[in-house]
Amino acid sequence: MKLQQPFVRLPFLFDAGAMAREAAALPADAWMAHPSRMQGNSAVALVSRLGGDNDDFDGEMGLTPHLEKCPAIMQAMASFGEVLGRSRLMRLAAGAEVALHVDFNYHWVSRVRIHVPIITDPRVLFQCADQQVHMGAGECWTFDSWRRHRVINGSDRERIHLVIDTSGSSRLWRVIEAAQSADQPQPREVAYRPGRSPAIEVERYNSTPVMTPGELDGLVAALVTEFENHPGNDPRIVGEYRILLEGFCKDWRVAWCRYGYRRSGWPQYRKLIEAVRAELHPNPRALVTASNQVGVNPIIVQRILTPALNEEHFSHLVGEAVERE
Repeated sequence: MKLQQPFVRLPFLFDAGAMAREAAALPADAWMAHPSRMQGNSAVALVSRLGGDNDDFDGEMGLTPHLEKCPAIMQAMASFGEVLGRSRLMRLAAGAEVALHVDFNYHWVSRVRIHVPIITDPRVLFQCADQQVHMGAGECWTFDSWRRHRVINGSDRERIHLVIDTSGSSRLWRVIEAAQSADQPQPREVAYRPGRSPAIEVERYNSTPVMTPGELDGLVAALVTEFENHPGNDPRIVGEYRILLEGFCKDWRVAWCRYGYRRSGWPQYRKLIEAVRAELHPNPRALVTASNQVGVNPIIVQRILTPALNEEHFSHLVGEAVERE
């Protein structure tokens, strides 16, 4: 997700107190360890694959039993009127941090992540690129996750944010663009109304068995531009990678024209993917991106090759679900 500036405060204010009481009432076993085992980082799944306790990005999403026990949090999430993907309460222990990183996998190409601090302290600082902010309780923020960012909890209390991944409608982007302008709108209070149970729309189709040629072309073109624009990259490797990735797109289109989503074509798609993997330079940072200095190899794998053929979440489909011509 790219923005004109590192941080954007959105014009909404929520009842942090009501949400904090709900978060405090959740049982200890609702909090999952960070998938990368970051010390002091844990989360409660609110919207997740099939409504379970997991950190999956794709697959049919559902509301978890944890969220259904938290009406104030549910109302806050529903207030955006967006289709929601993976969403969580994210807890950062006293003295802990979220290490410096960039969000570059496939999920982040189009998602808009919203942060609503529930429990925080002025000593909790969010850093993105060369800027640093404290997000106050009840405020609403988004940020440029394509830039390097980190969070430091320098306080003696835990920090909890409501973190909502949205599909990113044009309406939400207009709100973000207005919030980045010189004439920013005043925040609007979004009050908690006990007894109301608003509907939340969640993602059902956020991946496909086989990536379409058009989407693949777009992802590859954007990445090629990134590593071609870095002045420190080896021109020879730049040329090799451009030929490799553009050739992959051409061959993928040929296979798509023959097989589409059909399972009978999956071995051919798999062969094309493995051929690209085999040609990647052994140094994962042989090329880096111009805008955030990330190694290109991990981006190729996580943003392009892995989602190009999503066998894991579609292997159960048989017959007409995949084979229809």
